[in-house]
Amino acid sequence: MVIKSLKLKNYRNYEFLDVTFDPKTNILYGDNAQGKTNILEALYLSGTTKSHRGTKDRDMIRFSCDESHIETVVEKHGAQFQIDMHLKKNSPKGIAINKIPIRKAADLFGMIHFVFFSPEDLNIIKDGPSGRRRFVDLELSQLDKVYLSNLSNYNRVINQRNSLLKNIGNQRELIETLDIWDLQLAEYGNKVMEAREKFLTKINAIISDIHYKLTGGKERISLTYEKSNGCLSLEQALQKNRERDIRMRSTSVGPHRDDICFMSGALDIRKFGSQGQQRTAALSLKLSEIELVKELIQDTPVLLLDDVLSELDKHRQNYLLDSIHDIQTVITCTGLDEFVNNRFSINKIFHVKNGQVAKEN
Repeated sequence: MVIKSLKLKNYRNYEFLDVTFDPKTNILYGDNAQGKTNILEALYLSGTTKSHRGTKDRDMIRFSCDESHIETVVEKHGAQFQIDMHLKKNSPKGIAINKIPIRKAADLFGMIHFVFFSPEDLNIIKDGPSGRRRFVDLELSQLDKVYLSNLSNYNRVINQRNSLLKNIGNQRELIETLDIWDLQLAEYGNKVMEAREKFLTKINAIISDIHYKLTGGKERISLTYEKSNGCLSLEQALQKNRERDIRMRSTSVGPHRDDICFMSGALDIRKFGSQGQQRTAALSLKLSEIELVKELIQDTPVLLLDDVLSELDKHRQNYLLDSIHDIQTVITCTGLDEFVNNRFSINKIFHVKNGQVAKEN
């Protein structure tokens, strides 16, 4: 699986862009705030319908414009596909595959598989649980349309239940309707939790050896899924916490409150690991994600590296680069330093400046 080309119109700081990628290694370099990450964001958006930054559609449209257009050409199993995406300020995005509009954004999932790696991902272990949940949700949504549907339904029910909890404070008789939402919440929530646990089981089969090699044979890590409902079923936990939820006006248990634990022996790396241990565990997680996607889709994903190399020491740089030699990679960096030039085979180099991209080799 490779990205052949990307065209942008009125997207972020790009009025027009037309770039053709090499099937191996592509470097986008330039100063900060010139538009490098915007290209990675547009690629990721074309495969997942979402910005890796969590940005709303209207905020990705070029200033003073009402609409932007992204055209991505993909080659997969010897066939080419064109994905067109129109972002609009006041209406939902429009998506077409090979010029045929699709009704649901979810129909796009699985067409392209991206693994996005940014400096923020190196903090996934030490930061709060929302980032760890988001990592699992983004990857599972690309791999499993059923999961995406269950997660979307779960989020819809959570919003409805939270709205009801706010109203119960003034209209106590509404408490009788909570049972209806709790049933739906448990139905979709159990499916989401089950899929997450299976995903982590697959990650665990890969990450232990990767982490062992990254640490020079000193450590192995394992991931466990921590449910906010503990040993209770989700149905029981919702019932037990009902009065608390009414007081707090929000739902206190469920997949939206769960976490992922990273253990090295008896050490919880989230709480007691050094910064170096936390960053190494994060790198192991992303490398495991790449290997798992390869295994599940029987193809290679496209790797987007957003200025990550500068955040890693030479040992971790070498391990990362050795691990991705067989997949298409788009890398952003601020300069073509000696390490990148001498250590890594670069197939295409682009200089990005003020929303203009110039090929240099």
